Amino acid sequence: MVMLFSTGPANVDGNKSRLLIPRSEDFTVTGDGKSSQWNKTIWIEVPLLFAKSNNYQTKVKILYSKRGLYFLFYCEDKRITATMQGDFLDLWNEDVIEIFLQPNPSVPEYFEYELSPLNYELPICIYNQNGSLNSWIPFHYEGSRKTQHGVSVQGGEQKSNAEIHGWTSEIFMPFDLLKPIMNSPPVSGTIWKGNLNRIDYDNGETLWSWQSNSGDFHEYAKFGIFEFE
Repeated sequence: MVMLFSTGPANVDGNKSRLLIPRSEDFTVTGDGKSSQWNKTIWIEVPLLFAKSNNYQTKVKILYSKRGLYFLFYCEDKRITATMQGDFLDLWNEDVIEIFLQPNPSVPEYFEYELSPLNYELPICIYNQNGSLNSWIPFHYEGSRKTQHGVSVQGGEQKSNAEIHGWTSEIFMPFDLLKPIMNSPPVSGTIWKGNLNRIDYDNGETLWSWQSNSGDFHEYAKFGIFEFE
């Protein structure tokens, strides 16, 4: 597979569960990852969670600025198995990437963000009491609280059931959106917990996860560590 983007210097320590996030300037999200800011970090592989036939490559980059977090996913794929045409739908039932952020590991609440290859999103705040989930969608989701996101498709059209080679998603997640589960924006040395995931349905449900779990992405005790550079 052709490498679509250049990489920067290594920024992950020897412990797979710890990811060091570099600081960047703010930039415009376009969905294709062409900003030079992405050269400040490297691709992180998101491994297949269970053995399946469609072991597509999944990888991600992360940056942060004074305003928020930036994510860049690349998902190798052969078909867009997605039909939903709207935000705040049950996107996890089709092809999707998922981000979990737990700024305060001492409380059982965290932020989940999903994005489909058709560029529809699901941002939700979750309170997880011993596996019993209660979730909220953002109120007054606009202005400085609104995400920016884009998707580009390689080797085909961006439409339901299209045959493709892969899809790239780019997301800006403002810190204003993460209040009140985030008390203050991260600075150098701040530690959060979280995970990076993907679901694909080309040959039944197939899962990828940066941190291993039982297949339930809400096992927050198994989240890895995000350390801000």
